Amino acid sequence: MARILIIEDDTDINNAAAEYLRRRGCACDQAFSGTEGLRLWREGGYDLLLVDLMLPGLSGDELVEEVSGRTPIIVVSARTELSGKVALLTSGADDYLTKPYALEELWARVQVQLRHASAAPAREELRFRAWELDLEEMTLTAAGQPVSLTAHEFKIVALLAGRPKRVFTKQQIYEAVWQEECAVEDKTISVHISNIRAKLRPSGTDGYIQTVWGIGFRLADS
Repeated sequence: MARILIIEDDTDINNAAAEYLRRRGCACDQAFSGTEGLRLWREGGYDLLLVDLMLPGLSGDELVEEVSGRTPIIVVSARTELSGKVALLTSGADDYLTKPYALEELWARVQVQLRHASAAPAREELRFRAWELDLEEMTLTAAGQPVSLTAHEFKIVALLAGRPKRVFTKQQIYEAVWQEECAVEDKTISVHISNIRAKLRPSGTDGYIQTVWGIGFRLADS
């Protein structure tokens, strides 16, 4: 039985989708704000998220950024601009359904995402010293403590942990994680590294990420 989390602040739309999907054998939980949706998602166990964009609390765009790559996401929105759809799909959404929609179309798209998920390869893990990275779920455990990272933060850690002896320049990290050319004076990587270290500090592993002055970053092997 697939577990689906519906994050939609319109009560009628949320209830209609939940009722329809339950009739087709899915287990559905419902959230009516982005903040509530994120809390439920962090409790784990979901096979798919349906996410509206215009949410109270945490916005749908922010939610997609947080969840991207960890759980399949179908964005459901009244926005029709092509540029907006492309941006969301690029940032991590797996599909985009425009309101108003037929429940039969919703079900067809849900089935596609569930099939893709079931066909995914076996879970991959990466270890470095006291870090354990689940590459499928995009989760990091440091010294036994779960560390809450955004999708981009996780990709940076995974890149470094995958080749711990290599020094990566800021440009190399940016282009590997964002898949686009890096601006010369872009401060994005420095900000993300600072945020990652802050999140690692309670586990005592923030020192794993070394700054190689004038070049970039690498992991400390001891």
